Amino acid sequence: MAASSAPPPPPPPPRRLLALTMALAVVVTAAAAARIPASVTPISRSLYHSSDSLLSDIKALVARHPDKLIMDTISASNKGYSTDLFIVTFNHAKESTSNSSKIHILLSFGQHGRELITSEVALHLLYILTERRKIAGVDLSSFEKILENLVIKVVPMENLNGRKRVEEGELCDRRNGRGVDLNRNWSVDWGKKEKDYDPYEENPGTAPFSEPEAQIMRELSKSFKPHMWVNVHSGMEALFMPYDHKNTTPNGASAHLMRSVLENLNHRHFQDSCLVGSGGGAVGYLAHGTTTDYMYDIVKVPMPFTFEIYGDEKASTSDCFKMFNPVDKTTFDRVINKWCMAFLILFEEGLRNLREAQLVSQGAVDNWVPMGGDIVEISAARKSSPDKRKLEGLDLGMQELRTYFRLFMLSTVLLMFMFCSRISKNRNRDTVRTSDVCIPTA
Repeated sequence: MAASSAPPPPPPPPRRLLALTMALAVVVTAAAAARIPASVTPISRSLYHSSDSLLSDIKALVARHPDKLIMDTISASNKGYSTDLFIVTFNHAKESTSNSSKIHILLSFGQHGRELITSEVALHLLYILTERRKIAGVDLSSFEKILENLVIKVVPMENLNGRKRVEEGELCDRRNGRGVDLNRNWSVDWGKKEKDYDPYEENPGTAPFSEPEAQIMRELSKSFKPHMWVNVHSGMEALFMPYDHKNTTPNGASAHLMRSVLENLNHRHFQDSCLVGSGGGAVGYLAHGTTTDYMYDIVKVPMPFTFEIYGDEKASTSDCFKMFNPVDKTTFDRVINKWCMAFLILFEEGLRNLREAQLVSQGAVDNWVPMGGDIVEISAARKSSPDKRKLEGLDLGMQELRTYFRLFMLSTVLLMFMFCSRISKNRNRDTVRTSDVCIPTA
């Protein structure tokens, strides 16, 4: 009897209610997924080195070729934020050609953390320069004589801290480790904000050169005195010259020289497919406080360029890795080979045009002593000669002494000249007075 008094089980939900519940679940799931776009492409670990492994490969390459490569590690800090910068110097045939007669080239890769492909190009370019790794269909022996006339400094990863943020999952971040865009932290037209200014993308920092990375690069550029500078980025394919902060190119012979080099490179290697012109005029927006504008206006580099080496125009703006980096091996290899070859042609064009313009080297490459800022360390490679810095300091001191001695001698000569002039005038006065005395005649 007790069993028969139990309530009957609930009826199954109507089919319409069940379908509505399932549809609602799908909508909720889609709304949650919208917060993190499903189209985001992760880093292709099979194609790209981590920052640590890429730098390790470069160090191993330097160790295998001490006759051609030197690697400096520079540390700097500012207000609790610090960074390391690795600088590789390629100097082929050191003994056969004087450094002072060579063309100085400074290349920077990885200024924006999300642009991983640029540092891969840097690594492969160093392989080509030292181990003659092949580029399909190209006889690299033809560039041997060109390389003998160059000293090339390569910064393979300018923004190491920003790169590590990207590797930790911030795939759209282009800034350094404390949120500053290093390509807005230089002093030419610094801090100006356009109507489309995005603080996440373009934070210029608290002041020009507030960031240790920019401080190191500034000292490097002033001491090395390059004839050619290339800042390598990704996002599109283009060959840019100054200016970035205004819609114009420089006037005169220098602008003609730069444009000639870029147009020849574009025609010879890219079949005129690259965008060529000023960054501010061609890219579609103005950029203030950029490195290339500083290199031209302040450091007086004859040929300062910005290269954009890859961009996927079809990628979503939220899919940053795919937008700025190849994601398949075929495209990856094509970009690497194409732009390594582009740099070899650039070296040839630059060398020829600089010689025709009779622009000679502005100083010896080995006299680099970082000055100013909070730069606290120079590399182990340079530390292998512990007396070198002392000798360089002594040499600078002797130069100052020689300068003071020359000034002293010049001052002495001027004083002697003034003294002699005064004596001469006094004698002339005495002569005049004597001639005025009446001498009686016979």
